[in-house]
Amino acid sequence: MAGTPVKILVPGNHLMAGLLGQRDELLRQIEGAFPDVHIAVRGNEVTVDGSGTEAERVASLFHELIILLESGQGLDAVQLKRTIDMMREDVRPSEVLTSELLRSSRGRAVRPKTSGQKAYADAIARNIVTFGIGPAGTGKSYLAVALAVQALQARQVNRIILTRPAVEAGERLGFLPGDMLAKVDPYLRPLYDALHDLLEAEGAQRLIDKGAVEVAPLAFMRGRTLNNSFIILDEAQNTSPEQMKMFLTRIGFGSKAVVTGDMTQVDIPGGRSGLVGLEAVLDGVPDLAFVHLKAQDVVRHKIVADIVSAYDRATDGPDANGHDPGRSGGGGS
Repeated sequence: MAGTPVKILVPGNHLMAGLLGQRDELLRQIEGAFPDVHIAVRGNEVTVDGSGTEAERVASLFHELIILLESGQGLDAVQLKRTIDMMREDVRPSEVLTSELLRSSRGRAVRPKTSGQKAYADAIARNIVTFGIGPAGTGKSYLAVALAVQALQARQVNRIILTRPAVEAGERLGFLPGDMLAKVDPYLRPLYDALHDLLEAEGAQRLIDKGAVEVAPLAFMRGRTLNNSFIILDEAQNTSPEQMKMFLTRIGFGSKAVVTGDMTQVDIPGGRSGLVGLEAVLDGVPDLAFVHLKAQDVVRHKIVADIVSAYDRATDGPDANGHDPGRSGGGGS
């Protein structure tokens, strides 16, 4: 093969098992991802031979994996795939995967798992309003809630406000039993679940009881000015243009807002989504950012990413009957 072999000295035999995997399964995964590169392991030395660019990329990959192992992170096939994807995007995995956003009540570190999630978290930190657009499973809502909890704990805001349009499946709040919290609970359950995972149920309930966390349907935002708050609007693809404008003009001093949505799941009657076309309208507005998460940012089961990719391919052009699914006004959940 062309090029000069690159040698990587692993600092300690104790890291070799984590680096190569059981029965060298991680090593075989790397070899499969870079078929034009030959990798040889002898003791705690790894030699990479191949064309200059690919050999250097694989050598850099091993250096990044060593940093992750030394930081206490374990490697598995899923983590390795994400790391390889980042290397191909010229992103340093160690900068993404060791970035800690929050520690949950159980002491578990909440970190971005992909370069897209890291860009999303960074955008939220830098801007007053951040739009997170992407398919199911990309962590849009979870990361927003984690950063809201972090801001509340750091006393950067006085309260967290969770809101969502209640239009799914054609149901109306009036038909649901119970008081207002009971009525909106089914619609805001994903945000509750994230809050409970980060703070446990008792901690989350204490914040709700003392008003530090407020849960309300989007319609109840009208007429308010929300100061010193971290506001999360979830499922924003189901807002009307009028609702979206109303929400964005509620933001007051000392506040931060995150708007999440999935363009493939528009359930609003008539398909008049307040999220569609909004990026062009708000282009150039300072302290405001749009982050687009993709199938490779899906952190649920691999089949979810595969399903998202299949839908993306299906919307690239007309189907066999001449219909263009990309022009559809709605989407499945």
